[in-house]
Amino acid sequence: MRIALGQLESGADIRANLAAIDRFTAEAASDGAALVAFPEYATYEKKKVDATFPEVAEPLDGPVCRELAAIARRHQIALVAGVVETSDEPGRAFNTLVAFGPDGGRLASYRKIHLFDAQGFGESEFIKPGESLEPVVFEHGGARFGLMTCYDLRFPELARSLADAGAQVLLVCSSWVPGEHKTEQWLALNAARAIENSVYVAGVCQAPPVSVGRSVLVDPMGVVEADLGLASGVRTVEVSLETVGRVRESFPMFRQRRL
Repeated sequence: MRIALGQLESGADIRANLAAIDRFTAEAASDGAALVAFPEYATYEKKKVDATFPEVAEPLDGPVCRELAAIARRHQIALVAGVVETSDEPGRAFNTLVAFGPDGGRLASYRKIHLFDAQGFGESEFIKPGESLEPVVFEHGGARFGLMTCYDLRFPELARSLADAGAQVLLVCSSWVPGEHKTEQWLALNAARAIENSVYVAGVCQAPPVSVGRSVLVDPMGVVEADLGLASGVRTVEVSLETVGRVRESFPMFRQRRL
């Protein structure tokens, strides 16, 4: 099946971000993609998370998500994007991924559980971690997709729980903070999660300067099938469920595990 990686350069202008999502979704659909994935904080982003994030947050049935659903429906394609969702705690929002089907119906949502309190950042000051530790997997086009967000990539147990839940493709929607060796770590961790779980990993990242770019598709053997570089853009790529099955037969780790 064909999926698309949408590397955005999101900012604080929600309308402009939605317009970019619409353009890239149209391009992905015209290129035959069944699903397009966008980064963390696709609809609202800054260099650092601050008090404006909970101020702009909306429920998942609010105007931003209604527009994302309309984009998916208009272009007849599944769409995954990061939004800022209201929580029940004043001054803090959820960092949420939401997936819509080609009919505009919500397929899944995932609230980020590992918040980026590192490198001098304090995401948890304004963002509330998701309370559920259950892996979020949804099916589309005969494939099963698992959802992860950015810093989650450093926690291999989450990727393994998604694979155990049947995921064949991990969508790692991110705004990977730049810094020393950070691009190298981003690429290495995407490959590691693919190899150790015999899955495709679609690491979709915000473009510089807010993030490192380098959105990638890594196959179950750790081969980078696509790398979007540093500029914003969208790329359609192939994922093969037959490849997932073949690699899992060659390396039957799930049967050989000793817990």
